[in-house]
Formats: sequence, C-alpha cells, structure tokens
Amino acid sequence: MTEFAQYLISGLVVGCIYGLIATGFTAVYNATHIVNFAQGESSMLAALCAASLVLAGAPLLLAIAVAVVVVGLVNILVERLAIRRSGTDVTRGIIITIGVGIVLQGLAALVWGTDAQPLPAFSGPGSISAYGVVVPRQALWVLGTTAVVMALLYLFLTRSFLGKAFRACAMNGQAAALMGIPTGLMRSIGFLLSGTVGAVAGVIIAPIALMQYDSGVALGIKGFVACIIGGFGNPIGAALGGLLLGATETLAAGYISSGFKNAIAYVLLLLFLLVRPGGLLGEFGAAKR
Repeated sequence: MTEFAQYLISGLVVGCIYGLIATGFTAVYNATHIVNFAQGESSMLAALCAASLVLAGAPLLLAIAVAVVVVGLVNILVERLAIRRSGTDVTRGIIITIGVGIVLQGLAALVWGTDAQPLPAFSGPGSISAYGVVVPRQALWVLGTTAVVMALLYLFLTRSFLGKAFRACAMNGQAAALMGIPTGLMRSIGFLLSGTVGAVAGVIIAPIALMQYDSGVALGIKGFVACIIGGFGNPIGAALGGLLLGATETLAAGYISSGFKNAIAYVLLLLFLLVRPGGLLGEFGAAKR
C-alpha cells in the first residue's frame, strides 16, 4: 500500500505539470481554434530564463517572475506577428506554431547550449516523509502552485469581464465580434494565458527535472495527450486528463517497467481517439461553439 501511495503521489505531481500545459493548449484553442504545438517550448524557455537569472545573481522569486512575464510577452508577439497574419486559416496557424517551436528550440540551443540548466528548489533540498511515503519539498510547490493557478484561471473565466468576453469568443467568435467584443484582443489574451501557464509549469518542475533546449517537445506531447483525454477545449478536462496521464505513467513504470512510461501516453491517445474522441468531459462552457 505504501508503494502504491508513493507511485500515486509521484504521478500526481507529474500530472499537475501535464495538466497546466494542457490548460495552456485550451486557452489558445478556445480563442483561435488553433492547436499551439509550441506550448511545450514556453515551459522550456521559462525554466532556462529563470535558471540564467538565478545564476547571474538575481533572487529566485524575481527570476521566476521575470521569466514568466518574458514568456508571456513572447507568446503575445507570436500571436501578433505570426498567427494574426494567417487570418482564420487554422491549418496555416498550426503549421506556424510548429515552426515557432522549432525556432525557439534552436535559439535555446544557441543561447544555453545543449546541457541541462539547474534551477534551485524553492524551499531548498530535502524531502518530507509521512507514513512511509517520501515527498520532495518541491513536489509540494508543484501541487500547491497548480491548485492556485487553476483557481485563479477559473475565477478569471467566470467572474471577470475579460474572462466572460473570452468565453463569449470561444463560444462564437463572429457573434462576439458583432456584439462589440474585440476578438483580436481576446486572441492575444489566449496566447498570454497559454504562455503564462506554460511558463509556470516549466519553472516549478525545473528543480525536479532539469530543463534543456529540447525538453519542451516531450512536455508539449504529454500536454496534448492530456487535452485529448480530458476533452479538447475544456480547461477542467485538460487538468483532469493531465492528472490521469501522470498517474497512469508512474504506476505503469513502477509496476510493469520504466520502458513503458512514454508508451502509455500514446496508448491512451489512441484509446480515447477510438473509444471516446470527445474526451472524458467533452466540451463545456467556454469551449462550446
């Protein structure tokens, strides 16, 4: 039982990261109908930026804040300079995001090299042990930060004027535009949310899993699979899909073989596409059109 609890907690920690990245996918998808395949690179870029700032002598909290803001601004620039020029062509927009991801990988390799960059744990090294289960202190930061981010995102979408306008554009962009909602601004907000949430995921997992220039690829794939599992365009489903994927991966690696860990994501992807293509929760609220 202790072994199962250990695997489950480890899986939930990883699943939180997948869930945050998947939520970033939904933000762009709801605003533009585009699948942002550069989502994982937001996490990678934020982690590397934060690591460099800490190495340069900046306080950890300041380094994290600056990295998150920088990545958010980079995503806005991508939307303004690249995505918006593609107009309403979804296929072209998806291809652009793939190109952006490749460019960001190349720039990261040039700036930081190919070696992993360390970022110190927020509360220092060490673990907490309870009932035979050992949890790294940074894992608690991952769990807590994910809960706070998801709560803030929920409040933004349901209680703020901008959030309600964003949901209106997700439901029906043309009708929202006719009602005077600035759809271009909503697209920018979608990319800002996507980049910010992805950046937060990158900096909180970096002390546990060191980041390097190509780390965003795997994270992006897992986030995409989490979206399929939970329901594409559904932020709650995306978070749930991330938790399910992370727990399943870790349990499979612990009880079967670590070689199955990466295969689990593809097995679940095919399973849900064949059996339940709408995901566990399907589309709802902000995702309906």
